[in-house]
Amino acid sequence: MSERHDTEAGPARRGRAAVAVCAIAMLPLLGGCFVDTEKPELALDVPGQYKEGRGKAEAGPPLDWWRGFRSRELTVLMEEAQTSNLDIAAAVARIVQADAQARVTGSALLPNLSGAGSATRTRTAGASTSSGVGSERNSYTTYLTASYELDFWGKNRASLLAAQESAVASRFDRDTVALTAMANVGNAYFQLLAAQDRLRIARANLAAANRILALIKERFAAGTANSLDVSQQESLAATVRANLPAYEITIRQNTATLAVLVGRTPEHFSVKGGTLDNVAVPRIPPGLPADLINQRPDIRYAEAQLVSANHSVESARASFFPSISLTGQNGVQSAALASLFGPGAWFYTASASLTQPIFDGGNLLGQLEQTQGRQLELLQTYRKAVISGFSDVEQALISLRQQTERERLQAVAVRSAREAFDISESRLREGIVDYVTVLNTQQTLFTAQDTLVQVRLARMLAAVSLFQALGGGWPPRIGGDPA
Repeated sequence: MSERHDTEAGPARRGRAAVAVCAIAMLPLLGGCFVDTEKPELALDVPGQYKEGRGKAEAGPPLDWWRGFRSRELTVLMEEAQTSNLDIAAAVARIVQADAQARVTGSALLPNLSGAGSATRTRTAGASTSSGVGSERNSYTTYLTASYELDFWGKNRASLLAAQESAVASRFDRDTVALTAMANVGNAYFQLLAAQDRLRIARANLAAANRILALIKERFAAGTANSLDVSQQESLAATVRANLPAYEITIRQNTATLAVLVGRTPEHFSVKGGTLDNVAVPRIPPGLPADLINQRPDIRYAEAQLVSANHSVESARASFFPSISLTGQNGVQSAALASLFGPGAWFYTASASLTQPIFDGGNLLGQLEQTQGRQLELLQTYRKAVISGFSDVEQALISLRQQTERERLQAVAVRSAREAFDISESRLREGIVDYVTVLNTQQTLFTAQDTLVQVRLARMLAAVSLFQALGGGWPPRIGGDPA
């Protein structure tokens, strides 16, 4: 009876073992069924063209967009900033960190192999033995240990992909920092040129005011002008003179700003400058709004962050399933060093373990919900980055077009004011116009000239903003759909 029972138990045990093997083999398939990898919809509203864009759609600006301003000094500053700007250098260092983190995360997909060796000498006290004589014993051991976690559910793979996307995002962050640094160099340089132009205009106006003041003093000495005329012209000259230090402050402060942007101290940096009249405003093709998603590094950064969050959610979901680990040890052990590597000294151990979370107080569920919340947050951040990109381009197009028209109209106003002042000064010398008329025309001319410089500066800054909004020519044209 017992013998028959044993005979029947063998097939039963083999059947249960077969079922267990089949169940283990089905684990990857079950994981594919239970791990939901659905991603939220992007729901992007991409217009067909810019509202302020005119003409046919063209490719965006070139990589070296600053050369379009035809300023040799600006080009030198831009190139120096690309290689020496400390913000860019810090962003590059963050890339190194992100790459290293991806390497650390990816190590979970590979076996862990370690080796060890030990030598032990033990002496037993004589008082502890029945013979009363102590003994000595040697033990030598060397072995290799290998362990590996089977990534059935793709948890480690998803973690690696999330870390790799974070490393990609760090590269887009570097490009965003570089684009911002280039735009800051352009803005600071144009503000310096504008301050130099305003300083020249103020000095020319001061010279004209002193020239007229000398003429009025001559008439006052001759008795054909009164002291009020002299005082008014002296007040005008003093007011113009008081504005000169403000322009000097702007020039020197923007010089210091440029020094920091190119990674140098202000004490060892100088810039020649010039005038905005010699700077050209390049034609800037805006391209298509759909291209902007690939052209702006900040949008690509938000996209990479979202993709990383998607993989993090997959990793968090996979944490609910069993963890299967394999461990093995192989080595030699002997009481004598001479026989350590002999055939009889060899030993090995092998084990497999399966760990299934049953109750963790909501820890895994909380981690999943946290990664899902992060995913939704980055989705909204990505949507906002895209919409903000379209808005930045529209605003820059509006500003550039309107400032261009405003500069044209203001140039007409300057020509008229210049002509009126020249006529009034000439007639003042002839004695056929009163001083009040000359004073008014002089103030009108100075205001019109100063305003023209500010309008021209606004046009330059609008052009830089448009280049920045379009991604500054970054990157070389690439294909592929976002996210």
